[in-house]
Amino acid sequence: MQRLRVGVIFGGRSSEHEVSVASAAAVLAHLDPARYEPVPIHIDRGGRWSLPERPPLESSARAVIEGARGPGAGAAEGAGPGPDEAPVEAHLVAHPRRDTIVTIRRESAGRGAGRRDGDGASGAGRDGAGAGGAGGGGAHPATVAGLALDVVFPVVHGPYGEDGTLQGLLELANVPYVGAGVLGSAVAMDKAVAKTLIAARGLPQVDHCVVAGPDWDADPGRVAARVEAALPYPVFVKPCNLGSSIGVSRAADRGELRRALARAREFDRKLLVEGAVADAREIECAVLGNDAPEVSVPGEIVPAGDFYDYDAKYLDDGSELIIPARLPAARADAVREMAAEAFRAVEGAGMARVDFLLAAGDDRIYVNEVNTIPGFTTISMYAKLWEASGLPYAALLDRLIELAQARHAAKQRLRTSLTD
Repeated sequence: MQRLRVGVIFGGRSSEHEVSVASAAAVLAHLDPARYEPVPIHIDRGGRWSLPERPPLESSARAVIEGARGPGAGAAEGAGPGPDEAPVEAHLVAHPRRDTIVTIRRESAGRGAGRRDGDGASGAGRDGAGAGGAGGGGAHPATVAGLALDVVFPVVHGPYGEDGTLQGLLELANVPYVGAGVLGSAVAMDKAVAKTLIAARGLPQVDHCVVAGPDWDADPGRVAARVEAALPYPVFVKPCNLGSSIGVSRAADRGELRRALARAREFDRKLLVEGAVADAREIECAVLGNDAPEVSVPGEIVPAGDFYDYDAKYLDDGSELIIPARLPAARADAVREMAAEAFRAVEGAGMARVDFLLAAGDDRIYVNEVNTIPGFTTISMYAKLWEASGLPYAALLDRLIELAQARHAAKQRLRTSLTD
């Protein structure tokens, strides 16, 4: 059986870059080598794509984050070229052909232009041909190779990866990919738009209001007054288009609200303010599937701090994950049904993690948000929820790749011309 070549795209121009590196390391380490040929594809913080000489090795988000903040920042990714290695640039060709990845390696004169392609041979890739650069002293010869991918597994969290932009490029390249499509990715990433779609399904959510960044820039006092007229304190303020609780703050008075809005504005042009749920329990479900989604057992997060912020998620060992969540059977079933409905509301596909708030006093359930590329390390909530539901990590990867192929095959059966 020929192995499937799986491109795992990670990194990206996002404040969730380090979390993405950890997710990719786990995926690459657990793809069955008898079934798959993994191809790590790194996007650095500046947006440059490359095929790393080594895959990322550290699947702990905490270790990657601390490595990025400490001396020799970036070395913990295990993805970039070493000091004596020439980078291999990667370019996704937005054209529906088999050779959906073109790689270009430039080397200084005297070192030779040969490279090792994805099949381990020097020169051109599986579907490409070598092309030498100009000769002469000081010239930089190049080898160009087409590297065909059978499926792409994107684990780029946040903007420019989870928001439909990367998915649009993959659609143009006509390559199967794991996860939601352009629309599902875009609307789930925008928390305000997602709330509109979830509300249209009749699913309960907390009271909220949306703040346009330019309105805040023009008159912060007026915006703060409008928020206070709409919502009682305390409130939570978030960038509309980020994950991992980045830029999220809790505000209990006017001063804290203004600081929270200013902080969120650093990350986004649109801000979301939500009413707080007193003594809320944080419940999460993992969803898997396309047209007939399956839902895992619910899990509960008990954060180390006041709420489940970035540090509590990745840096503080005090947070606790309880799987399955301590819920009565009927309540757990209701949460699972709501997770499937929220997934359908945003046109999810492949995978998503749906987060809920459960009011401790009266057990009311609120849909909080839908994450179409959740954290994907082996200890991330998404993977742990499926493991507790009887689907181990490696088998979960198999299912996601199968779902990507099935969705792509169904789209290929659609007509694209009136003359065919």
